[in-house]
Amino acid sequence: MAIIKPVYTATSTAPISSGGAIDTTVNPVVSRFFAAIDAGMIGATDITIPAANFVDDADGPVVALPAVTANDYYNVYINGVLQQSALSTLTTASLVLATIDISIGVPILLEIANFGTVTSTITTQPTISAPTITIIT
Repeated sequence: MAIIKPVYTATSTAPISSGGAIDTTVNPVVSRFFAAIDAGMIGATDITIPAANFVDDADGPVVALPAVTANDYYNVYINGVLQQSALSTLTTASLVLATIDISIGVPILLEIANFGTVTSTITTQPTISAPTITIIT
C-alpha cells in the first residue's frame, strides 16, 4: 500500500524591526607634552627622548608618559610639523624617533588622545514583529 502524505503550500513574511535608539557619549582626554632635543638624546640610528625630559601643558615635570592603548592615538610634531606615525615609538619611559636628522634645540610636541571613556546606552528599546506564516492547502 502506498503512503499518502499531505502537501501544503505556505507563504511567510520576514520580521520587521522598528524603533530603537542608542546614545553614544565620547569624552576624549587629550594630553600634550613638550621637549627640546639635546645632544644626549641623539644616538647612532635614532633619537630617544626620555619621559623625564618632557613637561606637560602646565609646564609641570613628567615622570612617565601615558600608556597608549588600542582606544588611543598619539601625534608627534617636530618643530611644529606633524610627523608620520611610523617614524616614532612611544612607551611610558620614552619617545623614540626613527631619525638622527634633527638639530639640537628643536622643539618636540607629543599629543596623546585617549578615547577609553566611550559609553553607549540603548535609550529606546527596538520592537521586532513576529513573522506571518499563511498555509495554503
